[in-house]
Amino acid sequence: MFPNSILGRPPFTPNHQQHNNFFALSPTLYSHQQLIDAQYNFQNVDLSRAVTLQPLAYGTVSPIQTSTSPLFRGRKRISDEKNFPFDGKRQRFHSPHQEPTIINQIVPLSGDRRYSMPPLFHTHYVPDIVRCVPPLREIPLLEPREITLPEAKDKLSQQILELFETCQQQMSDLKKKELCRAQLQREIQLLFPQSRLFLVGSSLNGFGARSSDGDLCLVVKEEPVNQKTEARHILTLVYKHFCTRLSGYIERPQLIRAKVPIVKFRDKVSCVEFDLNVNNTVGIRNTFLLRTYAYLENRVRPLVLVIKKWASHHEINDASRGTLSSYSLVLMVLHYLQTLPEPILPSLQKIYPESFSTSVQLHLVHHAPCNVPPYLSKNESSLGDLLLGFLKYYATEFDWNTQMISVREAKAIPRPDDIEWRNKYICVEEPFDGTNTARAVHEKQKFDMIKDQFLKSWHRLKNKRDLNSVLPLRAATLKR
Repeated sequence: MFPNSILGRPPFTPNHQQHNNFFALSPTLYSHQQLIDAQYNFQNVDLSRAVTLQPLAYGTVSPIQTSTSPLFRGRKRISDEKNFPFDGKRQRFHSPHQEPTIINQIVPLSGDRRYSMPPLFHTHYVPDIVRCVPPLREIPLLEPREITLPEAKDKLSQQILELFETCQQQMSDLKKKELCRAQLQREIQLLFPQSRLFLVGSSLNGFGARSSDGDLCLVVKEEPVNQKTEARHILTLVYKHFCTRLSGYIERPQLIRAKVPIVKFRDKVSCVEFDLNVNNTVGIRNTFLLRTYAYLENRVRPLVLVIKKWASHHEINDASRGTLSSYSLVLMVLHYLQTLPEPILPSLQKIYPESFSTSVQLHLVHHAPCNVPPYLSKNESSLGDLLLGFLKYYATEFDWNTQMISVREAKAIPRPDDIEWRNKYICVEEPFDGTNTARAVHEKQKFDMIKDQFLKSWHRLKNKRDLNSVLPLRAATLKR
């Protein structure tokens, strides 16, 4: 079964399950004349033989308004689209006139088969997105490992455990996200028939809360995608498809240009906010690396959740506002647990290099959490002591000026002297591609605010030993 599927059925039709290797197709090259012919054929297609969208049984809502939506919208501006202001770091594009107009958004049939067509442009630029991902073979459901929560022997540890048990993501939350992913995959396959949509991030890595957003990765081909050109064009197609055909159950879609561009939207049925990227496959790999760490030791998940709640409460957990992303925070917690005098976590990439290598095919990465046994640490620190130690480590011990946080190496390492790390305030190494996950912290004011919050919270918690002194539990529980 598909690695994210928990619905008891494959998210694609049986006749698409004929290839065994994830990346096996040879490239398909289209000449400019073939693109012109394809555009002519699209404009003259027999609509009676075109793919039509079937209403989806999603909860009690029929998401597709087939009676009012035309098959072809051509160059007509979508009347209900809103213009959003540009901002310096992330710019939103909502007008279909800001990108070349898409001729059609349906795929003609030939007999009973559906063929993948390259995107059509008004210019001579043709991005290389025609080499699609062959279908995945079925992958069994990845069930969470049974793990007993640690015993709380003091008030602070008990507060952490109670917050975790109240706010951790439930299986029902995951099912809602998975249902939306499966439905969207079928819709996106009308544009890119052999693409696959992965649920990634906190929803699947074991560190999600009930309020966590959903992250999706659309994989369209084997090779890396140019995020400034190809990814933006693919997301433009997806965004327009969402606006024109899926407005019945998707609202507020936004195309956002960042280093990794995304489409943000909200699912009306589950009320979950989603971010969708293209071919950011490192996110698939690190999802399962973090999932392995999450279930390796029973203190990891409660500690990570309370730290994410603490950082969110103090407004230092928002990369779009120049502070720390949740991913960076998780890596900071894992790094701290690796660097204790008696480590609670090892470096999985050092102990199991074959399981966490970038050469592992994407349809096999989900096996890693199943192949790694629990880690037995001699460190018996309570959750309360670990939270205090985490705040103290980054407030007084870690050298922000010269060191880089590395979960891959399980230690703080010297910063490399190159442009990726030079003049950066916080350096957190991405375990697979080596980039800086904390690059959003680019203002000294925000950096000082983060350091100050670590120091203040450490002093306050050390004196009172009450979680309410740094994180009001009532508000945190209500937000969940």
